[in-house]
Amino acid sequence: MLAIFLKTLPFFALIGLGYWAGRTRFFTAEATAYLTKFVFYFALSAMLFRFSANLSLAEVWDTRLVAAYLWGTGFVYGIATLVGFWRGLDVPSTAMEAQCAVIGNTGFLGVPMLTLLLGAEAIGPVVLALAVDLIVFSSLIVILITGSRDGQLSLRALRTIGLGLVKNPMIVAMTLGFIWSGLRIPIPAPMNDFLAILGGAATPGALFAIGASLATKSAEKLHIAGWLSFCKLVLHPAFVALAALWLFHVDPYKAGVIIATAALPVAGNVYMLAQHYNVGPQRVSAAILVSTLFSILSVSLVIAWVTGL
Repeated sequence: MLAIFLKTLPFFALIGLGYWAGRTRFFTAEATAYLTKFVFYFALSAMLFRFSANLSLAEVWDTRLVAAYLWGTGFVYGIATLVGFWRGLDVPSTAMEAQCAVIGNTGFLGVPMLTLLLGAEAIGPVVLALAVDLIVFSSLIVILITGSRDGQLSLRALRTIGLGLVKNPMIVAMTLGFIWSGLRIPIPAPMNDFLAILGGAATPGALFAIGASLATKSAEKLHIAGWLSFCKLVLHPAFVALAALWLFHVDPYKAGVIIATAALPVAGNVYMLAQHYNVGPQRVSAAILVSTLFSILSVSLVIAWVTGL
């Protein structure tokens, strides 16, 4: 456990450095936004394309793994939804809390950290989990919010979902990478070096950007943030583990990767959704802050456990 904690500590130290830079205004909110944009559109996309282009979709795809991750995530989504309705929340607020309960920082934290800690082979399961988050649950929240407000699911909402998927650089990078791989086109050495250099900026850039963005988050409604953090850091990996290890019998290594992926703290893009739709941005902000803080210990515990599977 101590060895794993010491391995994860540098990642969270980079987040802490970013938090300090944002908190002291050494990095302004505008600077953080541009760093995030650089990582999102360039560095992380280069990393994902390079990984995907060197993999075969047939090798990566695992129906049992996708089913297990979808089942475990859907179960926790359902728990958070039931608790939200029990507390008397409306559909948009309940959907936003359920999103916090299951959508982790897979792109900015999971891809760089888990591939370094669990090995390069982890990229396949991480990419599949990321695809489920982006395609299924990021679409679901738009459907629930727009449907509840408009009274029905409009073509405008479906167009928004479609454009959101097509314009998401992570989906585009992964798709192009798998197409490149499927066409069996070798990556020229200069191109591979370019992607390696640019993708190498993803890990420090993403972690620093996470910390700097946390500096702008508030810690209001801590009891709700505590509940949502418990869902994300404890219930989500627990139910994904139940599904992967006992219900769908996923390969132990791959199961460990998606369990670790499920243990990641609440993703920053949930806050962007909350702001866009004006649905509980303060509680989402607090959930991101609290879950990231506690994940310093909880992620180390989960990774220590799954490495022994």
